[in-house]
Amino acid sequence: MKIFLIAGTEDGRKLAEFLAGHGHDVTASVVSEYGRKILEQYDKIKINDKKLDAAELEKILGEGNFNILVDASHPYAANVSQNAIDACHGAQIFYVRYERAEIKTSYEKIHRVESYEEAAVKSAELGKNIFLTTGSRNLKIFLQSDALKNCNITARILPTAEVIAECEKIGLTPKQIIAVQGPFSTALNVELFRHANAEVVVTKNSGQIGGADTKIAAAEILNLPVVMIDRPKIFYPNVAATFEEVLNFVQLSIM
Repeated sequence: MKIFLIAGTEDGRKLAEFLAGHGHDVTASVVSEYGRKILEQYDKIKINDKKLDAAELEKILGEGNFNILVDASHPYAANVSQNAIDACHGAQIFYVRYERAEIKTSYEKIHRVESYEEAAVKSAELGKNIFLTTGSRNLKIFLQSDALKNCNITARILPTAEVIAECEKIGLTPKQIIAVQGPFSTALNVELFRHANAEVVVTKNSGQIGGADTKIAAAEILNLPVVMIDRPKIFYPNVAATFEEVLNFVQLSIM
């Protein structure tokens, strides 16, 4: 079975290894140098490191005679998922979404919002020192928000030259950047939040593998409000919550 797998996350890369280990021909697609280097250690996995729009992806799926596309992109990569759905429709191949579970919590100081823009406004209402744990791709929204112009922003990002350069480009100073690779324990989150004098934590519900559980636990210990950006609302034709369910869909796609 020829599988094209969008592997923009840690669990996506593990899923690629899992499917290849079950004898399938897997091509994993990544757009970062970091992701490509990790996948290179797996001899059985082919790598696509070119960023693809829907038309380009459709062409690759058709010309490569792929049987199925497995979308294991980040839960918040809405454009990537929609492009994949559209490409599969055009190429007439099976699509399945691997969707990691959300974190369930009863912490009463969680404020749910639907967008990064709304998160910027809500966080400004809750405090002056804002600690962002939302990744690097949408930092510009916070830096340019009128609501946050009088607030202090700290952003935790991956320690890669590419990401740090982008942060500097949009105006973050070294003092505002915490460049460190996860995973983060609850204790480490507590110390980082304290170090930044955080009054508000902004995060996404990226699941346990995305560290949402330890961020919330640390915020609760420090009695900090959490602004949580909800996942984008996308209709996925087929959804799997475990690697085994993905494997079942792979088998189903050839029937």
